[in-house]
Amino acid sequence: MTHASLAAQPLPRAWNYGTAILFGLVTLGALIGVPAFAYLYDYSRLDWAMFGLLYVFTGLGITVGYHRLAAHRSFDCPNWVKAGLLIAGGWALENSVLKWASDHIRHHAHCDREADPYNAQRGFWHSHCGWLFFDDPYADDKYASRSGQDRVVIWQHRYYVPIVLSSIALTFLVGFLSNGWVGGMGCFLLAGVGRTFAVLNSTFCINSICHLWGNQPHGQSDSSRDSWWVSLLTFGEGYHNYHHMYQSDYRNGPRWYNFDPSKWVIFTLSLLSLATQLRRASAETE
Repeated sequence: MTHASLAAQPLPRAWNYGTAILFGLVTLGALIGVPAFAYLYDYSRLDWAMFGLLYVFTGLGITVGYHRLAAHRSFDCPNWVKAGLLIAGGWALENSVLKWASDHIRHHAHCDREADPYNAQRGFWHSHCGWLFFDDPYADDKYASRSGQDRVVIWQHRYYVPIVLSSIALTFLVGFLSNGWVGGMGCFLLAGVGRTFAVLNSTFCINSICHLWGNQPHGQSDSSRDSWWVSLLTFGEGYHNYHHMYQSDYRNGPRWYNFDPSKWVIFTLSLLSLATQLRRASAETE
């Protein structure tokens, strides 16, 4: 695909009915099913504990595993650590890491242009989640070529569906063992459906809010922006302007006081000799 074709009139986009239906079911379950169950039965402390635990686990799976490790290779780690991170990311229901990283690399390569999967110039709705509901005419396998050489990435891609189903089964099983069928349904709704909806939308805020509103202290070559409050929801990903300027840095919030739990996890792994080759921008860029 040539640069001329990328700059031409936008290509037509066909509906991706599978993704639209799946997202619709998750949304209905979170906005109707979760509060309805709370009204009828209420949730237990175990349900809320599982919600919090899985929000952190799957959120870090995306930020540390999918984003900083697989897409940007900002650090390296043993295969068993990588597998754990990619399982956590898979539980977030954001597609396999092979597809996720390919889309994200293309986002950086064509930011704010038509070939950008979640181009914020098309508006909040498109960049937040609307882009998911259409087949992507600009998809290009070359952006998956690097990740496709990683056998752990290929393993996760091949078994993505069983990985997702295992997270659903886990929430139901934990609740069921605690309080039977009612407990199983409650934990499934809150820690499964509700938590998935929360993690999805917090991640989507990076593509939408952090390309529309916020500060640009590190550069104005694209629409990326820093939003400290989005970082509170996304384990540090809200320092998005810095990330776009210095993509390979394992930190999104470079200063010690920036709320960036993802960089703290990576740094802690390095102290345990479970992460190596941590990449960072020079001190002059901070």
